[in-house]
Amino acid sequence: MDLNSDIAAIVTGGASGLGEATARRLAAEGVKVAIFDMNLERAQAVAGEIGGLACRVDVTSDAEVAAGLAVARGAHGQERILVNCAGIVIGAKTVSRRKADGALVPASTDDFERVLRVNLGGTFRCIALSTVGMAALDRLPTGERGVVISTASVAAEDGQVGQAAYAASKAGVLGLALPVARDLASEGVRVNTILPGLFETPMMASLPDAVQQSLAASVPFPARLGAGAEYASLVVEICRNAYLNAAAIRLDGAIRLAPR
Repeated sequence: MDLNSDIAAIVTGGASGLGEATARRLAAEGVKVAIFDMNLERAQAVAGEIGGLACRVDVTSDAEVAAGLAVARGAHGQERILVNCAGIVIGAKTVSRRKADGALVPASTDDFERVLRVNLGGTFRCIALSTVGMAALDRLPTGERGVVISTASVAAEDGQVGQAAYAASKAGVLGLALPVARDLASEGVRVNTILPGLFETPMMASLPDAVQQSLAASVPFPARLGAGAEYASLVVEICRNAYLNAAAIRLDGAIRLAPR
């Protein structure tokens, strides 16, 4: 797919982190970008800087995703690119000891289900509602009508202590790639997944400097945190390479996460 001003894109979670980097890079390529995010103020700031559009969208809601798509399509036309970056993390061991009295307590199933609703359910919801529109488009010279790129995590394969909910949700996102790519193959829509490792994101920035430095040093090569621009660069390559389909690509500096 050639990236130009005739192409529209939706980036969920595009107000910060990997989503913001992706929105900025796609806009720099000439693509018309709509940002879906819960933080409308920040989304509007980013959209204003890149000449894009911001919509407050909760990806756990059919109605909000549909409304956001309607607004974006009204402004930019039907999107050919969907990048799913919206996600949350809630850390908790499956069973832990309460500090007050040492009693064993289970993790919150409400928290577990919320992570699944946002990370996995939200990703699938956006794919289903977006690609029904993509499938109605004319085919490009490459034969494709659109491309979906979802964000899993190396935690999908190397889940650490306290990451049961997050790892399960991201393993689900990883598991979507092949069957959804097969579902949409006859419609000319490609589906791929990126598994980022340790990246410079707002969540990472919230950790103490010493912890960030330790994590960066644990990456085999290059021994540093990943930059959002590197994630965005891979998004662009996936869009451009029409033979990439149902791929799951680790972008991680060769790291394999230890148990802790």
